[in-house]
Amino acid sequence: MQVLTEMEDVTSNGIQVDHKVVQTLQRNFVQVQNILDQNRLLINEINQNHESTIPDNLTRNVGLIRELNNNIRRVVDLYADISSSVTISMEAFSGGESTNANQSDRRDGQKRIRSS
Repeated sequence: MQVLTEMEDVTSNGIQVDHKVVQTLQRNFVQVQNILDQNRLLINEINQNHESTIPDNLTRNVGLIRELNNNIRRVVDLYADISSSVTISMEAFSGGESTNANQSDRRDGQKRIRSS
């Protein structure tokens, strides 16, 4: 992974990208990976508790499943942030021609409503 100084730009296939955008993307992807690693451990523990059929272990699964669901929400939010960062970066790169058109398309922290 390339570490950038404050004034450098990344050039890839003739396209210059602001180093701050790259750093934000890298940081978000690292956070996503850490959460996914934690989810793997949670899922393993949930499965072990389920197979044990010990009442205390099954009760513990309620909290573990809540934690898993919260982690999934965090991953969704991080991916929304990544998408927004890329969109803003591309708009800035293209001169902001479509800035107003895409403003209403961005989620800006809105939650998706699930049907029951």
